[in-house]
Order: sequence, then structure tokens, then C-alpha cells
Amino acid sequence: MGDDKKTTSFQKAINLVNLAKAEDENKNWTEALKYYENGIEYFLLSIKYDNIPNKTKETIRSKVKEYLDRAEQIKALLSNQKNKKPVKTGNGNAKDDESGDEDDKEKKKMMSQLEGTIVLERPDVKWDDVAGLEKAKESLKEAIILPIKFPQLFTGNRKPWKGILLFGPPGTGKSYLAKAVATEANNSKFISVSSSNLVSKWLGESEKLVKSLFEMARQNKPSIIFIDEIDSLCSSRSDNESESARRIKTEFLVQMQGVGNDTDGILVLGATNIPWVLDAAIRRRFEKCIYIPLPEEKARCHMFKINIGKTPNNLREEDFRLLAKKTEGFSGADISVLVRDSLMQPVRKVQTATHFKKVRGPLPNDPDTIVDDLYTPCSPGDPNAIEMTWEQIEGSKLLEPIVTMNDMLMSLSNMKPTVNEGDLVKLKQFMETHGQEG
Repeated sequence: MGDDKKTTSFQKAINLVNLAKAEDENKNWTEALKYYENGIEYFLLSIKYDNIPNKTKETIRSKVKEYLDRAEQIKALLSNQKNKKPVKTGNGNAKDDESGDEDDKEKKKMMSQLEGTIVLERPDVKWDDVAGLEKAKESLKEAIILPIKFPQLFTGNRKPWKGILLFGPPGTGKSYLAKAVATEANNSKFISVSSSNLVSKWLGESEKLVKSLFEMARQNKPSIIFIDEIDSLCSSRSDNESESARRIKTEFLVQMQGVGNDTDGILVLGATNIPWVLDAAIRRRFEKCIYIPLPEEKARCHMFKINIGKTPNNLREEDFRLLAKKTEGFSGADISVLVRDSLMQPVRKVQTATHFKKVRGPLPNDPDTIVDDLYTPCSPGDPNAIEMTWEQIEGSKLLEPIVTMNDMLMSLSNMKPTVNEGDLVKLKQFMETHGQEG
């Protein structure tokens, strides 16, 4: 099935280019440009995914270059035609400013497209909600909070960081840390965007989206641009990558460098699990690379407490410490899943119980009211056991069993850490070469 799709891509490219040539000959420039651009995209897809001999690929590349040149010529031609049309201005004079209007329309289109996909959020995550990662927090405060609160500290050659890369195993809290940044930086606009939001199938549109993203940040200064999974947008450049991918990286470099652009008051915060695939030039734009490691024992203990929260339980401090010891190699996400599974154990007890007993306790929907006729699961050997199932109990008469250490250990026995040992080695090597411990 995949082969059929590939063949269709290649054939589609040929068909589109033939249509482009026909429209070109008939001087239908707008249609010709559209067909050229679409045809080029399909040719690039074909080079990337089709099983085509290298010699043929070279031929296709030279043709693509030819079609690109022609597309650029047509763009210039259309632009000249537009500029020749007089447009009335407010004072009644004719002025050749239609090109500027078209640029404004294009910019508005890109902005609205971005606004539909980015998240201008204000999450409720405080620094204290992030377990451990003290060095990472300090670096982020230094880059974001202090320049806003004490601008007098950052004058002359002392300037705040403009690019910070958070890297580490999946599930260690990179995105969560970014949410804490968004909450704590009260005066900053937090622009959260996924790499997929900046990639378009239309030729030339992706780099315009990148440009518009930074333009939006400039209009909302001070602002933070958070790009999750930045590796999918800015991986190393290679000979066999598509022209569109190369142009996205170039635009990203230009915007981050700030050549001809004002980057004061803008921080780019990137997150990745595989920093070694990032393009070297992009990596250099991130002045600080902070390693977000797997949580240490103390941080894991804090994570268990945060995740259990106010759910009724009888766990003691030593239980939390024991759980932290037993979860060496677990990420924050792993611990979150483990606790969620443990919190389901009381529900499973209710579902599988064959006997219940009457107990005294608070009403589920009114904790301040204590009654004597609530039911809770028990073993058949309990002296007060009544043989019945949960279906026979009125909804407001069930007293939920509390979460116990046994529930936690039962869930732990069925879980393994998800982080790959090989990736950990690579991440530590990258940290030693390019980054710092978070």
C-alpha cells in the first residue's frame, strides 16, 4: 500500500508540473505558480520516500531547482503587475501601495493561522510544584523573572539569556517546568507551540509561520516562546533533506539571531528528548542547555505526595521514603502513572467485593455529616460481613476504601521504568559536552 502512495506522489508531481507549464505558456501566472509550488512539494516527497536510484534523484533535484527558479520569476512578475495598479489612498491620490496591502494581508493570514494552533496559556503551576531541579529553576528565574522585576540589573553588557534548551529523558518534567515559568512570569506572554504547528505542506508557508511566530512574540513583549519537541523542527541538516525543511531551519536561525530584528524581551525555550539530533547552528543559538535528569530519591518522595494529593490514604512518611527507594530509574511521568494505578485499587476492591459491612463515616457528598449506615468492602471472614455486591448499594451509602501501602506496592509490582538505558548514556554524554546539570 505504501508503494502505491509513493508512486502516486511521483506521478502527481509530473502531472502538476505539466499543468504548470501549460498555464505558464498561456500566461496564466497565478495558476502556473500554484501548480509549480505543489509539483515541487510532491517531487521533494518523492525523493525522500520513493525507492529511486541516486542518479535519478540527482536529475529530479536539478529539475526542482529549475522549477523553483521559474516560480520565483513568476512571483516577481506578479508582484510587478500588482505594483502597476493604482490604489486610492485617503487623500484621493493614486499610490502604488497594493504590494504593501498584500503583505499585510499575508501577515494577518499567518497570524490568524498561528493563533488557532498556539496556546497563549497561564497555567497554575508554581515553582514549589516542581520537585527538585533547583539549578534549572535558578537558570529560568535568572533568564525570565529577574529581568522583568529588576530591569536595572540587566544593563550594559549584562543581558538576560535569549535561548534556553531543556533536554533530558521523556517524562522528567520539561514541559511541566515550562508551565511553572508561564505561571511565575506574571507579566510575560507565554506562547506554547508544537513543532507540527509550524510545518505546512505548502511551499514557503512554514518559514512564514516561523517568522509570524516571532513577530507575534515581539508584539506581546515580554514574551516566552516555548517549542516542545524542537528536534522535529530543527534536526541536523543533510544532503537528502527536503528544500522546505532546510528553509525552515534557516528562517529559525535568522529569527533567533535577531539580525535586523529586535529580540530584546523575548526568550525562546526549547524542549527535546534527543538533543544530539539538533542542528549545530540551532544548538548554538540556545545559550544555555540544561539537563533535566531522572528525579533523585528526595524528589521522587515529593512526587508521590504531590500525586496522591488529598485522596484518602493511610501512608506514613516512612512509606513515602520506601516507595522513593524502590522506584530508582523512574521518571516523573512513570511515578504519576504508578500513583494513578494505585488510586484505582480501592475502586477495584469495590468492584470485585462479594461482602460488605456497615460502618460509621462521612457522607460522600457531605463530608461534615457523619452517619452509621455506610457500606465498605470487607473479607468474607469479617464478623460483620454481609454477602452482597456493589450493585445492591445505594450510591450515597458507599464509603470508599482508603489507599494503603499495599495498594501502592501492588501497582509497583506491575510497573517498570520506561526510560531506555542507552538514551540515558547519550544524554549524559551530551550534557558533559554541551550542557549543565539541572
